[in-house]
This record gives sequence, C-alpha cells and structure tokens, in this order.
Amino acid sequence: MTGSDGHTGAHSLLRALYDAAVSAAHPDACLTPHLPKVPAGGRIVIVGAGKASAAMAVAAERFYRAAGNLDRISGFVTAPRGTLAALPDAPRVLRVVEARHPTPDESSAKAAEESLSLVRSARENDLVLVLFSGGASALWAAPALGLSLADKIALTRGLLKSGADIYEMNTVRRHVSRIKGGRLRMATSAPMLTLAISDVPRDDPATIGSGPTVADATTLADARAVLERRGKGMRALGLEVPEVVNAILADPANETPKPDNPAFASAEYRIVATPARALEAAAEVAAKAGYEVVNLGGDLTGEAREVAAAHAKLAREAKAAGRKVAILSGGELEVTVRNAGGRGGRCQEYALALALALAGTPGIAALAADTDGIDGGEGRTTDPAGALVDEGTASGARLADAQKALDNNDATTFFEAAGGLLVRGPTHTNVNDFRAILIDP
Repeated sequence: MTGSDGHTGAHSLLRALYDAAVSAAHPDACLTPHLPKVPAGGRIVIVGAGKASAAMAVAAERFYRAAGNLDRISGFVTAPRGTLAALPDAPRVLRVVEARHPTPDESSAKAAEESLSLVRSARENDLVLVLFSGGASALWAAPALGLSLADKIALTRGLLKSGADIYEMNTVRRHVSRIKGGRLRMATSAPMLTLAISDVPRDDPATIGSGPTVADATTLADARAVLERRGKGMRALGLEVPEVVNAILADPANETPKPDNPAFASAEYRIVATPARALEAAAEVAAKAGYEVVNLGGDLTGEAREVAAAHAKLAREAKAAGRKVAILSGGELEVTVRNAGGRGGRCQEYALALALALAGTPGIAALAADTDGIDGGEGRTTDPAGALVDEGTASGARLADAQKALDNNDATTFFEAAGGLLVRGPTHTNVNDFRAILIDP
C-alpha cells in the first residue's frame, strides 16, 4: 500500500480501520455459525457466486470436514478472475469457477447454466445451500431468451457509466435474466437456504446479487422506467440500450416471481455479514485510538463527488471546533462518467473530490476504499482498492492537476503521480465501500 508523503501515523490508523472492517466481514469470521447440518437421508447441494464465494466455500468445506460428512456435500461457486491465485487455501471438494467482473463473459453464462442445472438435480430430501455475496450479478449471467450475452454486456456497461445506482441496476438485471429475481429458487422444490454477505445499502436481499433466491417486488414497468431515466446519460456517452432489451421488458413472460409465490415458503435467507457491522468494527479501533466516532452508517448513496463535498464540510466543522473525530461511512456511491477514457472507481473519485473540497486543510487525513479490495477499473486483482488523502494531496502545485483529473473521471492517473493509491488485492469478502476521515486538531 502506498500513501502520500508524511502523515505516517494517520495513514497507518486509516489502514487499520479499513483492515478491521474487512476482517469483520470475512467468511472465516461470519459464516460458520450459520452453516446447516446435513439433512437426514439427504445431502447438501452447494452453489454460490460473488466476491466472497470462494472463501465461503473454503469455510464451508472446513466445517463439514470437521463434522465428518464432507462426502455428503457437493457443488461449486463462481468467483471473479484471479480469486483462486489469491486464496491462501483453496477448497478440495467444492470447485471454484472463475468469471469476469464487473461485466459478464462466457464463463459467467456457463456458470449460471451449470448452477441452474445442479439446483434442478436436488431431491426433496436434499438441502440447496446458496453461498452468496456482492458481485454475483455479473458472475451469474443467464440472459433472458432472445437476449445475447453481447447485448447484456452492452446494457450493463451502459448502466454502470450512466450513474445508475445499485437498485436501478439490479431492477433491470432481474428482468432480463433466467437466474436472477427469484428464478434460481424456481428451479427446484427442495428446501433452500441462502447465506449472504451484504454489499448493498439497507441489506435488501432482492438487491444483493440481483436476488436469485428471493421474490422480487419490482416489475417490468419499473425496469423500463430505469432505462427511460438513464437512457439520456448513456446516449451522451455514445451508448444505446439494445433494442432487444426493450422488447424483453415489454413481454409479460419475463416478469419475475412475486412474494406471494408458494415456492418461497421453503426458502430461507440469512445475512451473515453487513456493512453496518464492518463499520462497527472500525469504530471500535478508532475509539481505542482516542477518537470521537461519528458513524454515518452503511447505507449512503449519491454522486461520489457530491457526498465528498458534504463530508469535507463536516470535517472542517469538526476541525474548527477543536474536536478529535473519526468520521466513518459505508454504502455505495455512484459516478456519472463524463470522460469514458478516465481511470478510477467511485472510492478514488470520492477521495479526489474530498481532497479538493478540503483545499489543503491541515490535520485531516482520509481513506476511501472498496472492501473487496478492487475499486472500479476492469476488475483486475492489481487494480487499486481506493486511495488515501491528506493536506498535501490536492494543494499547491497539485491543485490544477487534481481538478483536471476529477473533471475527467481520471482519479487513478492522478493518484499514481501524486501518491496515495491503496493497493490491496482481493480481500475475499465484500461489504461495499468503506470511508474514514480522521480530524486531529
């Protein structure tokens, strides 16, 4: 991890806060108490997807090996490319299939089809165990009939760049898929248990990974409304909604199963880790270091640069009042792309905008990073997790460069030159963005 010059103590504490948040949400810490017993006379069929799914598979395999019934579980999970190489210990019985994130690829489509097939094979006395975390929407891609994978990729990229939030994104995704929006649950009548690590504000099961195992309260009309709202932003970037998508969203056959469907009566869903708990873990570390903690919660949304400006105001007010404060927040911010050639992610954009808004105010340092270890980019394991900032980040000779980079959505390029990139690699969990601002008068 690299930070800008000086402020070693503040930067070290910021990294410790981030590490505490990540550790609290790691499958080793949160999954085992929720793992079910193998049903009498049956087996456990395991499928899963997401940035934490490989580590969840490792933890599950360890649990069932210790219980002496490893031979009665089978299945596989789908994780982002590069996950296996970064795992300290790979599972032996459960397979890990890798696919692309944040946009799907052919491996994503194959993994979704195999997951559907495996779940269909479950018998009445079996239990289907779904190990789930954020990132699954891209890793399981089963396009609706008539929709090509290429068109689905184009739709996903367009929505990402348009500034659509996670609720809008997944409302559309659920309605153009054969696995999302409760459809995986409809593949079997066997009992089903989903254990999920939440990466979304308010921990909505239908939004985590687009909710393959839960009923969907949104409608085709809701999905069409999202595209109507976001279409202008897509067209400004030279992107169009594929025409076939409009036809799919007009077909009643593509409506998702609703909460009154009896299939969900035997499908249990438990959230085993949340952004809120990750923030609590970080807050404990900050308090022990002598900081008053202001926890803004794990449900924040909004445009990254606008949220950064609001947080800078809070930090300056605390500094003016002589308070030693740690301001913590989570959630998932959005970035409306103005320059498609820029490099960065929402955490880096927030960090850069925060530095500009603070205008070199001394005694304030901050970190913004994705808890999965990868912020934006192409989903490579070498992409930054986020960035660290302090009074020297966007002041003096760097001020003009910082503003230009923000205008061009090019935060990575700026931090590469100025210092401050936080490079972590996969953390094997995902409870979304983590932000901390330390004010020390």
